[in-house]
Formats: sequence, structure tokens, C-alpha cells
Amino acid sequence: MRSLLNFLLRIHFLLLFILIEIFSITLLINNNNFHKARFVNYTKQIAGNLYTRTASLKQYLSLAEENQRLTKENNRLLNIIESTYKSDEIFFRTVKDTIFNQRYQYTPARIINNSVNKKHNFITLNKGSQQGLKPEMAVVSEGSVVGVVKGVSKNYATVISLLNLDLRISSKIKKNGYFGSLMWEGKGYQTAILNEIPLNADIQIGDTIITSGFSSIYPEGILIGFIEDFTEKGGSFYEIKVKLSTDFKRLDNVNVIGNLLQTEKIELEKQAEGND
Repeated sequence: MRSLLNFLLRIHFLLLFILIEIFSITLLINNNNFHKARFVNYTKQIAGNLYTRTASLKQYLSLAEENQRLTKENNRLLNIIESTYKSDEIFFRTVKDTIFNQRYQYTPARIINNSVNKKHNFITLNKGSQQGLKPEMAVVSEGSVVGVVKGVSKNYATVISLLNLDLRISSKIKKNGYFGSLMWEGKGYQTAILNEIPLNADIQIGDTIITSGFSSIYPEGILIGFIEDFTEKGGSFYEIKVKLSTDFKRLDNVNVIGNLLQTEKIELEKQAEGND
């Protein structure tokens, strides 16, 4: 306290000068309309700049929350579309229950672990059985293939990444419908190989590759990538190099797609195989 008093005594002339200056400026502003207007405009400009910067900072800090909100809203709209869409496959059903008019259900999730540099890469999601996830569900990001749900616990799920030597995706060329099996070769995270496309198929570099819809996991038409190169293999088929549309090194939020008619389809196909 004594040091503070000594300090104030040393600068008391400066403090007195500052107080007099403030008092003088206040009198000038209050008794002069021109200076008052200039002062008000100047303070408004400073306040406006401060508010703008504060708003920008708040908007930046809330980007993650806003992104999650938009993801949830997108999934809500997708579920509304699915629930109101009647496909040709169920056209003759007469049951008046909207669940029978919906084939796929979308659920948002966030990736909490991911690998791209192994031969058998897996992804971990922050949702599990408690949120409705089950094995054999499709996983997409921004409308592109990511992988398939493998294991599920109460609050987490593991996903076989497309970058996994054990995963095969039934795929087709969008423009002509020729289909085959797409797999990852284990060479880099940006390309995969599409096989079983016959030589009579009209293909070109840049053609779009999508899911065929033949499996009970992925809906038809989900983007996989684009033809980057192709060569003849075995005298009957092409080996097509596909540039993947999913960037597996920047994955964050995904959608998990559940096929509500999956069990029915699998059971019917097993019956057909048993009669063969």
C-alpha cells in the first residue's frame, strides 16, 4: 500500500493533467453541437466494428455446432422423403401404415477413430445399438460410400472401411448399367478396382461409378467415384481403376443407412438358394 501511495505521489501532476483534459474535452463536446455530432459518430463506428468482430468470432466458434445441426436436419428431411416415397417394389401393398412405404432410414453419426494406412482399415462411430445401429448397415459421407457397419456395442459401432481388403461393393457404371464388384487393392487411399465389366461395355475415363443396389446394404445410386484408367484383363473383362469420391483422410460426420426391408430380402434369397 505504501508503494502504491508513493507511486501516486510521483505521478499526481500527470493524473491531474489527464483529469483536466478529460473535463475540458467533455465541456467542449457538451457545449458544441459540431464536436458532439463528430464524437457520437466516432463512438458508433468503434462500437459497430467491435460488434462485427464479436459476431464473427461467435459465428466461427459455433461452426461445429451448426454443422451438427445441419446434419441432423438433413437426415430428418431424408427420412421424410423416404417415408413419403412409394417405390414400384411395394406398389401393390394395401396396408395403410407409412412404415411400409419407407425402405431406408438415415441416422447421423460422427467418426471418433479412423485409419487409412493398414490393409484392413476400420472406422469407429460415436453411436451404437442404443441409437438404432446394427451390423450390415451402409455408411456414407456427403453422398459417397464409406463402408459397412461391422460390430455394434451400446454406444459405439465399428465400420469396415472401403479401404479394407475384405470389403466388396456391388457397383455399376452409371451411364450404361454394367455392374461388377469393386474392391480396394491396398495401394493408397484414393483409388479402388472395379472388376467383372465385360469388354463390350462402353466405358470412358471420367465415367461415374455408383452402387448397383443389388445388395441388401447399399441403396442404388450412391456415388463411389470416377473411372481413372482401365485395361483389358483375361480377354473378357476390364480391370477399371476408380478414383474414389470419398476423401478418407478428412472424414468427420457420416450418415448410417438402415434398410428396413433387409431381413425380408435376405430370407427370401436364402430360400431361393436352398431350392437351387
